[in-house]
Amino acid sequence: MMDQARTDRLVDLCRRFIRARSLSGQEKQMAALVTEAMKQGGYDEVQTDRLGNVVGKMTFGKGGPRILFEGHMDHVDVGDPSKWTRDPYGAEISDGKIWGRATSDMKGALAAMILAPVFLREDGARFDGEVYVAGSVHEECFEGVASELVAQASRPDYVVIGEASSLNVKRGQRGRAEIVMETYGKPAHSSNPKVGLNAVKKMMPLLMAVEREFNPHTDPVLGEGILEVTDIISTPWPGASVVPEKCRVTFDRRLLVGETHDKVLDQINRIIEGQEKFDPELKASAFFATGEEKCYTGEPIKAERFAPGWLFSENEPFVQSAVRALRGAGMEPELSHYYFCTNGSYYAGKAGIPTIGFGPSLEELAHVVDEYIEIEQLAAACAGYAAIAAGMPPGKGA
Repeated sequence: MMDQARTDRLVDLCRRFIRARSLSGQEKQMAALVTEAMKQGGYDEVQTDRLGNVVGKMTFGKGGPRILFEGHMDHVDVGDPSKWTRDPYGAEISDGKIWGRATSDMKGALAAMILAPVFLREDGARFDGEVYVAGSVHEECFEGVASELVAQASRPDYVVIGEASSLNVKRGQRGRAEIVMETYGKPAHSSNPKVGLNAVKKMMPLLMAVEREFNPHTDPVLGEGILEVTDIISTPWPGASVVPEKCRVTFDRRLLVGETHDKVLDQINRIIEGQEKFDPELKASAFFATGEEKCYTGEPIKAERFAPGWLFSENEPFVQSAVRALRGAGMEPELSHYYFCTNGSYYAGKAGIPTIGFGPSLEELAHVVDEYIEIEQLAAACAGYAAIAAGMPPGKGA
């Protein structure tokens, strides 16, 4: 499927994407490029929703199973540009690689997704199905939140997340939550602390109790449900000459399948209740953090920091169909899972839609200095997306 001319088209599109800076909330230029590429490629429909997600549709045959290929358009900052040996937005080609921010995470995959159905149609591929490709916004800040609108537009039977997988098939991931735990005190002048109640001092034994008593669940595939302190701050801050009246700790919680909103909080609340029995002065609470930002369209995006985990059996028909399709395209994919959180948290974790991950490049190249993608992997991913699209079993929309 992929000859040199098509590889060159793919590389050119990827490079144009890399040159378009698109931090979360600043994806406007990137969205325009995605829209242009879809329209030039002959997509039957291209639409942009209120958050700025771009969704294109191409119908083959008489319609049939709806498959969604999804890649996010935003990327993290480059950090200190002086630490890069190449221009992070230069899209330089050398050593068989394209260099720059978001090459692996994940504009290369998105370019491959966009062109895969284009090449299928050019080849006169004969199968029944509806192929959707989406460029989503704000994934780096809100995993899965913008994806809800993408799902409403496409109503997919199957989803393929294009995050880097080294051309292997990912059948699950741990989820992610941000849990906030607060203790409450009474302000006073620090020269007379006895008339106050120091919230930091109340937090210290409570935090140690959480470290001691939290018993993480484990999954034989996904591993351990981690709880790790990432932030601690007192109020007021800075607290010159003031006994702090509040102390706030943030935990990064990695979620396993079945760890629901209520179950996750209940683990912390039980520890708080136990400590309050020993210390009548302790007043504390736990809740999920929330985030709010603005999309490039001007629309707000707001959500609780809770993205569930998901995992499908390796024997699921759609998983095996993807593996067979990739083998038919000359690949030998292994089955594994993502170690980080993706937009699959919505599609699979919340909506229950059959979902896999498949993408070019290495997972560990995400967010690093001197990020790159190998052109060979990029071209193979494009052929892989085409094979998966043509090889999926009938879905509920068939």
